[in-house]
Formats: sequence, structure tokens, C-alpha cells
Amino acid sequence: MTSSPFQGTIALPAPVCEQAAQHLEQAAHRSIDGAAVPLKAFREAADNDFILPAPVVEQAAACLLVLATETAQTVRPSALRATISVALQLRDAVELSHQPALSSRFW
Repeated sequence: MTSSPFQGTIALPAPVCEQAAQHLEQAAHRSIDGAAVPLKAFREAADNDFILPAPVVEQAAACLLVLATETAQTVRPSALRATISVALQLRDAVELSHQPALSSRFW
């Protein structure tokens, strides 16, 4: 997961995007606020080389954490871990995108 040269976008691995889309679909079915926008973006990510706006990735992570919270008592532990894992990967990608790039002159 890397930041693209265009500030405010994040390039994600295809499997992460696909998993996020699956979990966001569950979130949308449960009517979790804010799930529709990232769901649409993650479904279309393959058309854009899996590059998404950072705010959309951040919103997706938040929606997946809400989904995990709401389903914690009703899903298998492995399903809960999968949802949380994707949410944390998305959150970490957003955090990395906010870090300044290191200049090679210091090396």
C-alpha cells in the first residue's frame, strides 16, 4: 500500500480492495451510515488501478469498524477478524499517506 504521486490518493493492493468491497456491501445492507460512497468507489477501483481518494479510504475503514462492532456478537470470530483486518489495513494506508516523504538528501 503506497501513496500515489497525486496528493490525496492511495494505491491499494487489489485483494484489499476486493475484500473491502465485500465488507462494505455487508455494511450497506445493514444500513451503516456512510457505506454507500466508499462501496461504489471500491467497486470501481479496478478501473482506476486501485487508486482511491484518501478520504474515501478513511470513510471505508470507519464503516468497517462500525460493521465489526455491530456484528461482533452474531458472526463467527474468523469473520469478525477478517472485517477488522481489512479496516485496519485501510486505516494504516491512510496514516501512511499523511506521513511526509523522506528526502534522499538525508541518507
